[in-house]
Amino acid sequence: MTSNSEIIEGLNDLLTKNYDSEAGYKNALENTESLQLKAFFRTRADQRYEFGHEIKELIRSLGGTPEKGTSLAGDAHRVWIDFKTALSFEKEESILEECERGEEYCLSEYDEFLSEHTLPSNVRNVITDQRNKVANSIRRVEALEEVVDN
Repeated sequence: MTSNSEIIEGLNDLLTKNYDSEAGYKNALENTESLQLKAFFRTRADQRYEFGHEIKELIRSLGGTPEKGTSLAGDAHRVWIDFKTALSFEKEESILEECERGEEYCLSEYDEFLSEHTLPSNVRNVITDQRNKVANSIRRVEALEEVVDN
């Protein structure tokens, strides 16, 4: 059986991943000229903001305190995106590749959390819903890559 403190720790890890994702999408938004990609990145940044609020509520409902801020790894990834896109002739493609990579990592974090913890149903439902939306984002990024390639 998983303790509340273990669940809270895992939720705080997911919260940080969502802070990273939100910041990453905002960064991508600033690095593209494409109106279609700007709309996509804005929508995803807003989504991750909402995910963060949902996770904060779960943490509080379990008696925990939500953590604040992005991770060093996420900060480094955003710097890498800036560097890579500055050097790339295919800027949008590079941004989408990095978004896909970030989303795949995020998805693996959700999968790991869901597989490692015995969760109350309200926590499992929210986190599973968010996980599925991350998986849908990956498919959307892949579709956008096809459009950008053509």
